[in-house]
Amino acid sequence: MGLVLPPQAGPAGDGGQRPEAESGREGAAEKSTASLTGRQRLVQGLWPPRLSRAQLIVAVLLFGLGFGLAVQVASNSDSDSALRGARQEDLVRILDELDDRTQRLQDEKQGLEKQRDELENSSNQAAEARKQTAEKEKQLGILAGTVAAQGPGITMTIEDTKGAVQADMLLDAIQELRAAGAEAIQVNGVRVVTNTYLTDSGKSVDVDGNKITAPYRFKVIGKPQDLEPALNIPGGVVQTLEKEQATVSVERSDKIVVDALRAAKQPDYARSSSR
Repeated sequence: MGLVLPPQAGPAGDGGQRPEAESGREGAAEKSTASLTGRQRLVQGLWPPRLSRAQLIVAVLLFGLGFGLAVQVASNSDSDSALRGARQEDLVRILDELDDRTQRLQDEKQGLEKQRDELENSSNQAAEARKQTAEKEKQLGILAGTVAAQGPGITMTIEDTKGAVQADMLLDAIQELRAAGAEAIQVNGVRVVTNTYLTDSGKSVDVDGNKITAPYRFKVIGKPQDLEPALNIPGGVVQTLEKEQATVSVERSDKIVVDALRAAKQPDYARSSSR
């Protein structure tokens, strides 16, 4: 009896038939793909979808934008449809209501502008009133001697080596200066005011209780062209003092400083009558 030899093994040791089987399957797949139509190949390429996270977010945003636009268009279409479908009487009523509303807004605007103007005028008037009050206070302070003053005027110096000048002579000089328009007077560092009094005290003079001695120096603010002639009139202040052998000199100046101050005095009985 003879021996039967087995088939010779291939390179992979599996009988040498595997490559032929694989090539058979690949050929079947190619035949299957070739038998698909173009639409089937397109569907097969698109489904199932393979989206990244960024593409998914963009798709959601585009969907939301489209939905919003659709709602807006639908709303506008509804409004337009409502107006197109309204009767003529309804349209006239709507226009009248719009006109009335416009007029009310215009009136409100004018009212607000008027209030603004009134507030601005009131503020300006209040500022002007405060300015005038401050100016008036300064003027009254100058007359009362509580505020320093400066301006054109004269300086009158009385030399009295014999001590013959008395209080009434200096008082005459003050009254003559006031009559000539003096607005502020200072004698040897003492401010002269409306209730100033002068008395003799030996060879000196007391001004409101302040003792002053010669030379008597008057600082006077006013119009120099009026003050100096008033002192030099015949029989006036200068001639009277010269008869007492006193020496009087008067100098004009563009700037006289009266800086002696008086303390403000509160009246004991007088009160303002304004309410």
